[in-house]
Amino acid sequence: MQIGGSAAARVLAAAALSFFVVACSAGPGSLPVLPQAEEGPYRLGAGDRVRLVVFGQEELTGEYLVSDSGYITVPLIGAVHAEDMTVREMEEQISTELRKGILVDPNTTAEIVTYRPFYILGETKSPGQYAYVPRMTVLTAVSISGGFTFRADRDVVSITRTVDGDLAEFSADPLTYVQPGDVITVYERLF
Repeated sequence: MQIGGSAAARVLAAAALSFFVVACSAGPGSLPVLPQAEEGPYRLGAGDRVRLVVFGQEELTGEYLVSDSGYITVPLIGAVHAEDMTVREMEEQISTELRKGILVDPNTTAEIVTYRPFYILGETKSPGQYAYVPRMTVLTAVSISGGFTFRADRDVVSITRTVDGDLAEFSADPLTYVQPGDVITVYERLF
């Protein structure tokens, strides 16, 4: 059986329509919406660099990198767990360890020197790894990476983030706040 001209056109139109529906459903719009970020103090993670000051102890004062295993290594006390802790909690833990036969009454303070980076992929002029800036939005992150390409979908992006210990991808808009370690994907628009 041979398909006539109008029947072939209908088949092609149906195939094009089905392709369009599949293409639209595969983008960031089909992803769950990014949950609201937890309120409260910042929690340290691998890649953060902190400055520790132990008053009167120059050999302990310095900058420390949170390792990929979540620890910093401090002279005299060794590895100290830092991941998922606030800066204040880490200070208290270091003071507690120093009190164990090393110092009588240690006075420690810490601050974040640099946050772990964020990553941006897809339709920006310079995708890659960049330094995180507090209270940064997706639009700010795109700006840091050189701006949108002419093919970019400027309305919806995806953010891959660890939430409750699991890595997941979510849809987001340009005014969504970015967190350190996020992976932002800017998609190509369909038309």
